[in-house]
Amino acid sequence: MRPLTYSRAATVDDAIALAATSSASAFLAGGTTEVDLIRAGVSGTDHLVDINDLPLTDVADRSDGGLRIGALARMNDVARTPAVVQRYPAISRALLLGASEQLRNMASIGGNLRQRTRCAYLRDGVSPCNKREPGAGCAALEGLNRGHAILGTSEHCIATHPSDLAVALVAFDAVIQTAGPDGERAILIDDFFPLPGATPEVEHPIAPGELIVGVEVPGAPIGRCSVYVKYRDRQSYEFALVSVAAALETDDGIVTDVRLALGGVATKPWRARRAEAALVGGPADESAFRRAAATELAGADARRHNAFKVELARRAIVRALRHVLEGTRP
Repeated sequence: MRPLTYSRAATVDDAIALAATSSASAFLAGGTTEVDLIRAGVSGTDHLVDINDLPLTDVADRSDGGLRIGALARMNDVARTPAVVQRYPAISRALLLGASEQLRNMASIGGNLRQRTRCAYLRDGVSPCNKREPGAGCAALEGLNRGHAILGTSEHCIATHPSDLAVALVAFDAVIQTAGPDGERAILIDDFFPLPGATPEVEHPIAPGELIVGVEVPGAPIGRCSVYVKYRDRQSYEFALVSVAAALETDDGIVTDVRLALGGVATKPWRARRAEAALVGGPADESAFRRAAATELAGADARRHNAFKVELARRAIVRALRHVLEGTRP
């Protein structure tokens, strides 16, 4: 391993100033992603700024009934916070299904959102990968792509975003709060994860030295009637093949509001807006759910090994909506 320098920050301003001392600085919280990337030779970090002493661990109420989650709050702590469980059960469940117990005790909310793709071609350090080396090509296009994306892809990248939490946050229009050398920013979560297009190496709009300090989840009564469904190869800790965050409101059998977001199938946490539009104003029944799911997956771009995800995603959407409608847990 190459030499690294290490600093420990006491305040947010201190962390930003320490990160500015090197163009290859990275913030260290739980370290469950960054340390792996350094060991694999994928991350070019040469200076780690430890931010674990910063006061960013609270989960606080917003005046509109929503929540503000500190960026250094640990996944397990947030998942089991009563306000999260009661107001946004899909967020709680996404966190619990997102990693092993040991990782959830270490991993931070901000780090979870900043984690890089789990594509093997990125992480092996050898295969062509436009994320690691722009212009090198994408080995997954014709390679082993069973776990790769069918939505939001480009000829330059078909890697999926791995976060379960981000899928649930996208469903509820969360806002990422940051602080950096140029001040504070609020970034809509859907804008926080860009499509790869011709620049897959750009995975977020965070500038060098800019730190995630919290996540704002707007008040949304529909969040109380939400679920998170996850299909994976094994029931123990594993990344999603397909996942769905779903919430539904009805009036006399008619859908008045719906939230749908997909994971495991797209290059970013995928808000299923076409399916939502197909459902609002129509009947809340399984036939309508199937039609909406088909509408969302109509534009899927499947590859040799991942074509099964199209049907699996359709069924996952229907299942998630059915659980919400019936008031049952997945």
